[in-house]
Amino acid sequence: MEKLKVIVTIDRPIGYKDSFGNTYPINYGYISGVIGGDDEEQDAYVLNVPSKKLKNFTGFVAAVIHRNDDVETKWIVIPEDTQITEEEILKQTFFIEQYFDSHIEMLK
Repeated sequence: MEKLKVIVTIDRPIGYKDSFGNTYPINYGYISGVIGGDDEEQDAYVLNVPSKKLKNFTGFVAAVIHRNDDVETKWIVIPEDTQITEEEILKQTFFIEQYFDSHIEMLK
């Protein structure tokens, strides 16, 4: 998969608390019109942006988190002129990804 430009609709902004008690330190949402492994719209973490609640975000898919114990993948979306490392992704998504056996595929 190559880097794609996408629009993320944010349905879990910074500060969102889910039914499991997890509080989101980053913006999280979905890519409308792209269906993921769970037959829902593709999930996306928005990283490398200022810490403020967003409603939408346009950026590029820099990596994919593949969950070995789940049908879902999570796309990592960042601003166009930024870079991100695997270590940074792990750190920023740990609040949820700690519960899954996963690996990161960095895109070129």
